[in-house]
Amino acid sequence: MDARVSELFGSGNGHGSGSQGVASKSGNGFGVAPKKASAKSKKAKARFSRNFKPSNNTPYLPPEAEEGNIEYKLKLVNPTQYRFEHLATQMKWRLQEGRGEAVYQIGVEDNGMLVGLSEEDMRASLKTLHRLAEKVGADIAVLREREVDYDSDVPRKIAEVLIRKVPDDQQFLDLRVAVLGNVDSGKSTLLGVLTQGELDNGRGRARLNLFRHLHEIQTGRTSSISFEILGFNSKGEVVNYSESRTAEEICESASKMITFIDLAGHHKYLKTTIFGLTSYCPDFAMLVVSANTGIAGTTREHLGLAMALKVPIFIVISKVDLCTRATVERTVRQLERVLKQPGCNKVPMVVSSTDDAVTAAQQFAQSPSITPIFTLSSVSGESLDLLKVFFNIIPPLSNSKEQEELMQQLTEFQVDEIYTVPEVGTVVGGTLYSGICREGDPLVVGPTDSGQFHKLTIGSIQRNRSACRVLRAGQAATLALGNFDRSLLRKGMVMVSPEMDPTICWMFEAEIVLLFHAKTFHKGFQVTVHIGNVRQTATVEAVYGKEELRTGEKAVVLFKFIKHPEYLKVGAKVLFRQGVTKGIGHVTKLQPIAQYLPSQREDEES
Repeated sequence: MDARVSELFGSGNGHGSGSQGVASKSGNGFGVAPKKASAKSKKAKARFSRNFKPSNNTPYLPPEAEEGNIEYKLKLVNPTQYRFEHLATQMKWRLQEGRGEAVYQIGVEDNGMLVGLSEEDMRASLKTLHRLAEKVGADIAVLREREVDYDSDVPRKIAEVLIRKVPDDQQFLDLRVAVLGNVDSGKSTLLGVLTQGELDNGRGRARLNLFRHLHEIQTGRTSSISFEILGFNSKGEVVNYSESRTAEEICESASKMITFIDLAGHHKYLKTTIFGLTSYCPDFAMLVVSANTGIAGTTREHLGLAMALKVPIFIVISKVDLCTRATVERTVRQLERVLKQPGCNKVPMVVSSTDDAVTAAQQFAQSPSITPIFTLSSVSGESLDLLKVFFNIIPPLSNSKEQEELMQQLTEFQVDEIYTVPEVGTVVGGTLYSGICREGDPLVVGPTDSGQFHKLTIGSIQRNRSACRVLRAGQAATLALGNFDRSLLRKGMVMVSPEMDPTICWMFEAEIVLLFHAKTFHKGFQVTVHIGNVRQTATVEAVYGKEELRTGEKAVVLFKFIKHPEYLKVGAKVLFRQGVTKGIGHVTKLQPIAQYLPSQREDEES
């Protein structure tokens, strides 16, 4: 594998991912070693964009797929009215498939052959594309143009064009990015610079707007989870607080939003970081590494957490203004070594130009093994634009069909935060897991300590600090519950449709792998269990088929919550920890509450 990786990315000097490095030798148009085409990879290829960096002998892309948001067009010169209407319908379909985004490759035949167009034809084709986009309510932005090496005298070009819908009725595309990294690696400062639009002064001015508590400002360390937003309009331009005064203004003018979940880097706040990763369901994780310290402290742990939860990860090396080029390259090489280890099996890709950033965004979404690495500075602003290009192009992981299926299910909202707001009353924050939620909808919230559910009605809804009428599956929001008693609520509860019959349990079985444990793991052991937005201490009631577990061993284990029952689903990811003990797995079986309520009451009486 290493020989192939170094051939693809020229990783000898740590920066060999320029244009020659990503060109595939296999003629499949991707900078990834070819694998057997599984159904899953075919689906992914259909859905996400291709990189067109042809090698000299095979100027081909994979053939165009019927589904997905990629369209190949040889040329669009003066279409007839009938043809124009047909093209507009086709563009609507591609935009719907990409949830408001589509990529058009101009100068490419349907079989993937890179033919190229003359300067005049390319101009006419882009003009037609602009008219089409206007008709369907979208904007176009040329991502890149490239000359095709043919022996003809006239230079021939191909162009890659991003088409994005102008937002209507607050339905912007929303991607959540969890920000991980060791303490003092520059996470909050980087987010401050991206969202405020002003560079840092080197002493932490940019991060002050992100902190939520006085002690965070005094120590300079994030201890709670905060959310920051960065918008992109339909033309692909950045929308942040430098032009807009409020989050509402950003939401109005943005057709794509990146919501950053700023997590804590310090080891003592690890439970908060795990909660942020499990309950807020991030689409991607951004691991920030300081160039002058390299991989230190909780960096490996955060990388391991993201991989255990199967969150696609990319890396940002910050503070490059503080150290020499050689130090930065040493940090890049150190990261490449870790990423290529058998446990990770990632393909690192250093981004050093806009072209690399476009390629990285498309390949990152298409193949989970690709890991883009950015080197930038929040003080000098070096290479910050490359990260913005990456965020602008990166497509959503789920397509429109999966989104529709989730929206047709019954409503289920996970409660992650609870506030009391003056003159509004009780407010809950969280993520809508499935269904649709509107103002005035009746829901039930629970489970309480006795496994009951309480009725409530939703007042107003806010997304990214601006009012919203309808909440769709996968979106995060805050819901006002009026004068509902706050003491009845806690983190980890769910608000579900009254028609749903939720499975509440004290005990559940999970198939687990013990990642690390100082001694042995056996019956009677207590651990803190994280399952989605549920975080509670549980006791190991039984280890099936074994007396005890050691590091690296697998088993099915029966857990029992010690404080209150929880709402769980079979198949949910389980992450547990206790001191240095860590393990991951998934829920295999639930024991609904009715099976052992009598014994529970006896426990309480005794």
